[in-house]
Amino acid sequence: MTNPAPQQFKSARSGRYVVPGWMNLIPGQSDSVEIQLNIEEKDLTREQASLLIEYWATPTDLTLQSVLPVRAFTAAPEGWCVFVPAQGRVLVRAIDPQPNPPVLASHWINVDPQTPPGTTVHVQVNFPSAPTPVQNLFLNRN
Repeated sequence: MTNPAPQQFKSARSGRYVVPGWMNLIPGQSDSVEIQLNIEEKDLTREQASLLIEYWATPTDLTLQSVLPVRAFTAAPEGWCVFVPAQGRVLVRAIDPQPNPPVLASHWINVDPQTPPGTTVHVQVNFPSAPTPVQNLFLNRN
């Protein structure tokens, strides 16, 4: 028996794919803010990198959490987005465990309840280059 692929939604505004589950987060509240996730082209070759996206409806209520691998951006050149109501906070974390030390960067987005419907927010993710290894230094003792 084969399992059918889940339906993948696209934003009518931007044509970007919607991260699965990121629509109608709070019953009775419309999805008024589109958060577009953008990865620098140089980072599309990272093998282990991902974005961890969280939506907090209240400071104590983690409503939804998703992981979006960077590979998803090469598979869908249209890009990715999430929809949230005009309330709460969104946390976007860029993670790449492959380099030493690992890369971890976070950014909070506070969504004001007065945000006009149709607002678009752009999140630009740019992973830092791998640190240069420290060379062994030798001192000559004469």
